Amino acid sequence: MLNIKINGEVREVDADPYTPLLWVIRDELGLTGTKYGCGVAQCGACTVHVDGKPMRSCSAPAYMAGGRSVTTIEGLSSPAAKAVQKAWIDLDVVQCGYCQSGQIMSAVALLEAKPKPTDEDINHALSGNICRCATYHRIRAAIHQAAATLKA
Repeated sequence: MLNIKINGEVREVDADPYTPLLWVIRDELGLTGTKYGCGVAQCGACTVHVDGKPMRSCSAPAYMAGGRSVTTIEGLSSPAAKAVQKAWIDLDVVQCGYCQSGQIMSAVALLEAKPKPTDEDINHALSGNICRCATYHRIRAAIHQAAATLKA
């Protein structure tokens, strides 16, 4: 049995400790906002926050979440998260939407670390998040809009 603090709640999960965290989140806990993309931590669709930092859950064994705080897209609630979600809607960022939970998780982590990012900061922070539909210009614009609404 694993005890995982996810979205602020400690949950007991009967899973092999070496199961990728992604599958524990989706299959055992029923939180399907975190997506499977590539399975090798290259596309960013599976991004979650672990102790506030973005992490690829497809390649992280579930045991590593023990004693740490995991946040999925379903658990985002900070001012930065609300600003990003509003900007995503306002600017109609999503095209197919598959990668967007990972994009949003990375954007929120960026704004929580650096509330007024430059284009270079955004490019660096989201460089590992792939968008097949290529909405990168809208993603960048939404991050800037979200940043503008946050208090410095």
